[in-house]
Amino acid sequence: MLNENEKLIRDSLGNSIDLSIRRLRVGESAEYELLIVHLQGLVDDWLVSNSIIQKATELSRKISSSGEIFQLLHDNLLAVSGLEVVAKADEFVARISEGYCGILVNGVADGLICSVSGGERRSIEDPISEPVVRGPREGFTESVQVNISLLRRRIKDPNLWFEKRVVGTISKTEVVVAYISGTANEKIVQEVRDRLKRIDIDFIQESGQVEELIEDSPLSIFPSIFRTERADRAAQALADGRVAILTDGSPFVLVVPTGLSMFLSSVEDSYERFYFGSFFRLLRILSFFISLTLPSFYVAILTFHHEMLPTELLFSIAAQREGVPFPAIVEAIMMELVFEVLREAGLRLPRMIGPAVSIVGGLVLGEAAIRAGLVSPAMVMVVALTAVASFATPAFNIAIAARLLRFPLILLAASLGMFGIMVGMFTLFVKLVAQRSFGVPYLAPFAPLVLAEWKDSVVRAPLWTLNRRSSLVAKRNNLVRQEPANKPLPPDSINGQSDES
Repeated sequence: MLNENEKLIRDSLGNSIDLSIRRLRVGESAEYELLIVHLQGLVDDWLVSNSIIQKATELSRKISSSGEIFQLLHDNLLAVSGLEVVAKADEFVARISEGYCGILVNGVADGLICSVSGGERRSIEDPISEPVVRGPREGFTESVQVNISLLRRRIKDPNLWFEKRVVGTISKTEVVVAYISGTANEKIVQEVRDRLKRIDIDFIQESGQVEELIEDSPLSIFPSIFRTERADRAAQALADGRVAILTDGSPFVLVVPTGLSMFLSSVEDSYERFYFGSFFRLLRILSFFISLTLPSFYVAILTFHHEMLPTELLFSIAAQREGVPFPAIVEAIMMELVFEVLREAGLRLPRMIGPAVSIVGGLVLGEAAIRAGLVSPAMVMVVALTAVASFATPAFNIAIAARLLRFPLILLAASLGMFGIMVGMFTLFVKLVAQRSFGVPYLAPFAPLVLAEWKDSVVRAPLWTLNRRSSLVAKRNNLVRQEPANKPLPPDSINGQSDES
C-alpha cells in the first residue's frame, strides 16, 4: 500500500527534483514503515528533521498496530504549528504542493499534514512606493502569513478575522479576506466573498490581477480599489470598517471600498499635527488638478484665448515661439510623450542609474529641443511643472490616470478651447459620480454630500474631533470611534484653578 502511495505521489508531482520522500521504519522490531513527503525550499528543514523525523524514530517501544503509530504521531507532533488529517489522495498531494509536510503510515488510509512552512523569504523592509518622513517603516512582504502577522501586531482585537480562499486552478494562490467583525459592514464583506468566489481562472500571481477581476468599473480609468504596501495604512483602513484583501506572493494589499479622497491622502497626515496634515493634503489635491489640466489650459490660451494673458507675457511667449514650426498642440503632445518615455526609461533602468539618466536626459533633451527651435521655453516649463505636480500624488495608480487623461484634454483644448476643457471635465465628473466601489459612491462624501465626513477628506481635522466612522463604509450600529471629551486641556482647566493659585 505504501509503495502504491509513493508511486501516486511521484506521478502526481512529476518526480520533481525538489520532491523529498523519506522512508522510516519504526517500532521495537522496525516492522512498521512510514513515508515522510515534502517539497524542498517550501518547508523548514530543521522543523522537519527535529519535530517530525526525530519524533517518528523515537517510537521504538512495542506497538500493536499501524493505527496506534498514526495516533501516536498525531498526539506527539507538538512542535509543528498545524496538524490535520487528510483522507483523500488528491487533497494530500495538493497540500504537499502548497508547502506542507505529509506523513503516511503503512496500513492506514489517512495521512497527516503538518504545517512546517519555511524557505527563503524577503525580510520586512521600508515600503518603497509609499515613503513617509514620520511613521512606521514596516511594509508588507510576499508572504501572506507574514502580512497577517503585521496586521495582528497592530490590531490586537479578537474580532479581527481572516478568511482564506484559494484562487487559480494552476497557481492555487491563497487570497485572504481581512475585516473587523462588528465594525465592517457585513454586506460589503459578503460582496467581497461573492466576487472572489466568481473568479474562475487558471493562474493568479499578483494582487493586481485579483483587483482587475473584482472591481466595480473595469473600463474606468480611475481605480476603484485602493492598494497599499504599508501595514499601518491597511490597519487604519480596517479600523475604519473597510475590508482588506491579501494575496500570497504580493506585497500589495487591496482595500475596499474606497473613494477619490483616499487616493489623494497620505497616511502621514494622521501622524503630523492637523495644520500640517491639512496644508499638505490641500497641496496634493491642487497638484493633482495641475497635473491633469495645466498643459490643456496652456494650449487653449495660446490657440483661442490670448486675451487671458497680460500683454507683456503674451509678447514674451510670442517671441519665444517665433521660430517654432509646430502649433501649440503638437508641441505639447510631443513634449508630454518625450517626458513619459524618459520617466518610463528611468523606472526600468537599474535603481542606481535610473534617476540620474532620467534627470540628465530631461535636461539635455529639453535644452537641445529649445536650441533646435522645436519647442519654446514656456512649453518646456509647463511640461516640467506638470511632471513635478504629478509626483506629488501619493497613489501611483491615480497619478497614471491623470497622466493618460492629459492627452484627450489637450486635444479638446486645441479644438474647442476653454469650452472643450469644460466639456471634458464635466464628462469626467459625471463618470466619477456614477462610479462605485463595492456599492459605495466614489466621490463620497462630496457626492452624495455628507458634511459631517468632510473632516477627514479635503482637510485633516484635529484627531480629537474625528469621533465617528463613515456611515457609508462601517456598520451603522458601530460608528462611534471616540467620545467627544478627548480634546486636550491645559492643567489649570483640569484642576479647576489657575497656575497662580
